[in-house]
Amino acid sequence: MKPRITLAETQLTDGAKLLLEEHDGRRSLTVHGQQICGPSTRSAESELARLGCAPFRPARQPTIWIAGLGLGHMLASAASEIHAKRANFIVAEPVAAIPEWHREFLPDSPFNTDPRVSLENDCTPAALARKQGELHAILLHLDASPLASDNRPWPEHRTWLAAAYDSLQQGGLLAIAASRPDAAMTKRLRQTGFDVAEYTVPASPGAKKSRMLPIWLGRKGKYAG
Repeated sequence: MKPRITLAETQLTDGAKLLLEEHDGRRSLTVHGQQICGPSTRSAESELARLGCAPFRPARQPTIWIAGLGLGHMLASAASEIHAKRANFIVAEPVAAIPEWHREFLPDSPFNTDPRVSLENDCTPAALARKQGELHAILLHLDASPLASDNRPWPEHRTWLAAAYDSLQQGGLLAIAASRPDAAMTKRLRQTGFDVAEYTVPASPGAKKSRMLPIWLGRKGKYAG
């Protein structure tokens, strides 16, 4: 059996250790021994970005806000979906070590190679409030994205959802993926004012039997193009 190698680690604000690990050529981010980003989230992150960005492919200067850099799977899918040279992919990543790990261990990451990518360090409602009416899409995975100070995902907070709604352009999308069903997510999004569509994606594409993972798309009104 091939060993699991710890490539790097950092301490989070709650005292837990975030590890960048490699096993059999595959990398993951883990906390308390649980994978929060890696092979288990890659399929949902990639499909989330495809669905969230597809309506804005014709836009000349789409602005996509991504909550959490993770291992770059969501960013890579978004960047491949949108080809506009003036597109802006804003990655909101409060853990300073993660961008450094991309520079050191993930040289082919679009974070390093795509000039359309910019970095911010704030995922809070205040950060979204500063983007009022600017964003075409907001993308996040409930496991792979940064958490609020109470260690709950940001979309569980009404103030964050309201700020996300206000930050979007008319017709903009809030796209959320998860590793397990959340019966309350659709209700929370609709209460905020979003029109909601639900999708599922296999955790292991190509497998005969694969666990299905949920994706929610919340739209703010109608996109004018």
